[in-house]
Amino acid sequence: MKRLSLAIMFVFCALVMSAQDDGIKVKFLGDSPDIVDFAWSWATMMDDNPEDTPDESMTAVEKSLECYRTGAAQPEGFTITVDKKAGYILVEHTDDIYTQRWEMCYWNMADKKHKLFALCRELWEDGKRLNPGQYDGLMFFRYDNATKRMTFVDMGIEVEYFNTSYGLPRVGKDITVTKWSESGKKTTKTLKWNGSRFSF
Repeated sequence: MKRLSLAIMFVFCALVMSAQDDGIKVKFLGDSPDIVDFAWSWATMMDDNPEDTPDESMTAVEKSLECYRTGAAQPEGFTITVDKKAGYILVEHTDDIYTQRWEMCYWNMADKKHKLFALCRELWEDGKRLNPGQYDGLMFFRYDNATKRMTFVDMGIEVEYFNTSYGLPRVGKDITVTKWSESGKKTTKTLKWNGSRFSF
């Protein structure tokens, strides 16, 4: 279990380092980016250097978003839910055994100078239990209104990768944390957003 956790952290660190130099440029039309702009910028951030991309799941999200943006049918096994008004996206890919979920949303920050973009990837087996892989987890990027770039940010949340699910909000502003014990008992907590950070 510890080995997998370390592998997950290594992959996340590689992603973060790749995105940290100048941040991820967010391109958009209009006055400010929407959730599709944030998701697209994340999914395509390494298109210029594909050999440096440690997470092939980004390609899957890119294909799904490209179909959404062009009005084409989703790839086989994919569904996408886009709620621009709520600032929320869910991309799912299902095969005979597994369902991969990429949930994304963003918040306006209290300082009115930044936005916070969140991405949560989870792998489910038979639609019933988490089966965490090397790319699973919850991560955050802070978008700067002035530079139009977003960079990885540590929000001080101790993310657990085993038997714990993170539900990003489509309604409201808080993150739902669901934990399963080995006996199957489920407990739920809420990470409350105050405009600057999260707290239980």
